[in-house]
Amino acid sequence: MDAGGTAQLRRRGMAANSGAGRCRLSKVGAGRRPPPARVRVAVRLRPFVDGTAGAGDPPCVRGLDSCSLEIANWRNHQETLKYQFDAFYGERSSQQDIYVGSVQPILRHLLEGQNASVLAYGPTGAGKTHTMLGSPEQPGVIPRALMDLLQLTREEGGEGRPWALSVSMSYLEIYQEKVLDLLNPASGDLVIREDCRGNILIPGLTQKPITSFADFERHFLPASRNRTVGATRLNQRSSRSHAVLLVKVDQQERLAPFRQREGKLYLIDLAGSEDNRRTGNKGLRLKESGAINSSLFVLGKVVDALNQGLPRVPYRDSKLTRLLQDSLGGSAHSILIANIAPERRFYLDTVSALNFAARSKEVINRPFTNESLQLRVLAPVKLSQKELLGPSEAKRARGPEEEEIGSPEPTAAPASTSQKFSPLQKLSNMDPALLERLLSLDRLLGSQGSQGTHGLNTPRREQMMLMKTMEEKDLEIERLKMKQKELEAKVLAQEAVDPKDKENSPAVLRPLARRTVTVAKPLKKAVVMPLQLIQEQAASPNAEIHILKKRGRKRKLESLGASEPEEKAEDCWELQINPELLAHGRQKILDLLNEGSARDLRSLQRIGQKKAQLIVGWRELHGPFSQVEDLERVEGISGKQMESFLKANILGLAARHRCDPS
Repeated sequence: MDAGGTAQLRRRGMAANSGAGRCRLSKVGAGRRPPPARVRVAVRLRPFVDGTAGAGDPPCVRGLDSCSLEIANWRNHQETLKYQFDAFYGERSSQQDIYVGSVQPILRHLLEGQNASVLAYGPTGAGKTHTMLGSPEQPGVIPRALMDLLQLTREEGGEGRPWALSVSMSYLEIYQEKVLDLLNPASGDLVIREDCRGNILIPGLTQKPITSFADFERHFLPASRNRTVGATRLNQRSSRSHAVLLVKVDQQERLAPFRQREGKLYLIDLAGSEDNRRTGNKGLRLKESGAINSSLFVLGKVVDALNQGLPRVPYRDSKLTRLLQDSLGGSAHSILIANIAPERRFYLDTVSALNFAARSKEVINRPFTNESLQLRVLAPVKLSQKELLGPSEAKRARGPEEEEIGSPEPTAAPASTSQKFSPLQKLSNMDPALLERLLSLDRLLGSQGSQGTHGLNTPRREQMMLMKTMEEKDLEIERLKMKQKELEAKVLAQEAVDPKDKENSPAVLRPLARRTVTVAKPLKKAVVMPLQLIQEQAASPNAEIHILKKRGRKRKLESLGASEPEEKAEDCWELQINPELLAHGRQKILDLLNEGSARDLRSLQRIGQKKAQLIVGWRELHGPFSQVEDLERVEGISGKQMESFLKANILGLAARHRCDPS
């Protein structure tokens, strides 16, 4: 027994050390580690249900005191298994006892900017929904917690308190691994995200602000009817999904340094684990049961991983555990209420629920205060010109007429120092708290005999010198501008004189000649001919074959300054061939088309094996070609291909004819 207790303590120490590495540090004291807070576990035993089988049998569970219970050992009926938890509530316990004993103490943590969660766990038909919701005569945990929380926020956020508090709520269900918004069922499946600070959030989830319990009922009761329920053999209104009510408490400090706090309360009604042999689930109910049991199995794996200190905790294996990441091994004060049934037919489910509760009791959380600072920028103070200038400069700025009208009679001296003029009394745009402190400082200086606040009423000598220098610079700039305008007018007047005088005058500034813009010349193109043809042309001076001929062409150039466009000759090249040589080349191609074999046709450019066979087949079918252009009638040869064929072959054949007349 002692050895088992020592091993259990050692496992708890390992779990505490492993939990410390996973949790985030408090934002209030980054150098301090948040104190550990173990998950508190309470067990509730529901009474027998009238009209069920085995209602007259003795219960399989018996409470020993307010924290421990015993259950019969199924392996040896003469022995019992004992469990000890933070609280045990028997058959005669009321909803008020459970709420006051386990749930109410954690609500104060929300006003400190910390998170809290309450989970109802147990097999189907054990009374989880009754514990969380209750009835109008016996309200459960959720209505009691909301009523007390709203009362606390009204007291702590009233007039004269340092903090302003606001409360909002969201309600969702996890049905077959889909996150559905019960306040807005049309939103569809939502995603679960994690921000840069490790907080779990659901984008698109509806948030409703509430200020009273009537506001809460107006939103919560219609949303509860949207939750998925169904009938089984064990429960006529069995919950087919996990329901999560999220209540957020936002706090803002009214005075400097304007801190902000955020506390979240998770109220979770888990769906019960089901044995499909006893519930008789089929079809959709069987699929729902599979999703529920799968998520609860992952929940057990998360608890085991936290207790064993494993490096990876499978939070992401299920939507439920992903959402409960703060509640188990995270930063929340967590309460697990395990609901069990006394009937012997629920014996295996009761033992499984008690074992899960015993393992959950060893999970270590590290809550911290979610606090941040909000920088508030004060509104800029708008002072008049008289307040910006000193009394001597203000007197100098006024004209003699204003001075005579403004001061016809000397005013009487103020009765007391507190009634003296102070510019602070006109700073109405400032923060009220800061303005009050500055006014009190001004009155204190006045009571000590000083003539107002010199730093605010009278500028320093350096400021006066600087302002004087700036005025001189402004006058110098204006003088230079006037001089420049005079010179420009003089130049324009000289341009209007006779042009001869204008040319002889060296002082006249002439505008720069505008640059002439020319159009880019097109690229020159030339056709490359065989070397033998070029040598043959050079040897015969009487030959009239000119492959390339240079001729001139005029182009119009546009000038920005000229009224008429200029013309400029430009060289370009054009192709000229002797007509006799061109006709000979066409005849040569026509002879090859009518008499040549497929091999001979392939000697022509742009003619391959496939086209040569097409030409031979067409010739056998339709007879010889009458002209070269009939080649277009052959299937597979287009007009563009025919044009490129003629350009490529006529010059080549003509060149070969000049080199080899035979």
